[in-house]
Amino acid sequence: MKITFFRLGLAVVALSNLIACTRAQPDSKSLFNGKDLRGWHADIPAMDSTNARMPFVVRNKMLVSLGTPGGHLITDGTYQNFRLELEYRFAGKPGNCGALVFVSTPRALYDMFPKSIEIQMMHTNGGDFWCIQEDIVVPDMEKRRGPKEKWGVNGDKLRRIPNLTDGSEMPVGEWNKLTIECLGNSIKVWMNGDFVNYGYDATAHSGHIALQSEGSEVEFRKVQLTPIKTLSN
Repeated sequence: MKITFFRLGLAVVALSNLIACTRAQPDSKSLFNGKDLRGWHADIPAMDSTNARMPFVVRNKMLVSLGTPGGHLITDGTYQNFRLELEYRFAGKPGNCGALVFVSTPRALYDMFPKSIEIQMMHTNGGDFWCIQEDIVVPDMEKRRGPKEKWGVNGDKLRRIPNLTDGSEMPVGEWNKLTIECLGNSIKVWMNGDFVNYGYDATAHSGHIALQSEGSEVEFRKVQLTPIKTLSN
């Protein structure tokens, strides 16, 4: 009987710890409320001096990047140690867009792109890294990025690091699921469940998150952020 009660006690303690841990886990939240752009701000250089349109709108409960003029929609908040899930599609024809993490100084490159690391969404190149005044290391660096002496984070330097796979994207008009996991100064990327890129020793580990307006209309129906709990939290 004593053994039975002892085991029961252990079970109760284990269950209590499990419940406590579950409650302690940070909640996932949508960064887009389906109604407006609350929680975001836009940086559109063309709007500084012209009557250029705002290229980010809400349509049919989706966040839409119209593609022109060029610029970025940036979260008001900053984040570190998180998983970002995007569900997006090119509305009409294949084109270009990107999700930026570790975003800091605005217009740090070409008076347009904020200091950050971009996870590419350009059709057929989804999951590439682009270094924008920040850098990151990947396995097989020279094979994937090119000659070391040409690496860099600005100007005409080799800033692009291609993804690991081809053929992971859905046809134009269908929804893609892009998952970006940032933990410390590492980034992992999945496209529609395929593991497509991994980098580490990034020169940043936190910052804003941004979406691009870069020439093509893109619809987003999900922008979900889940904090990753670490031992230091």
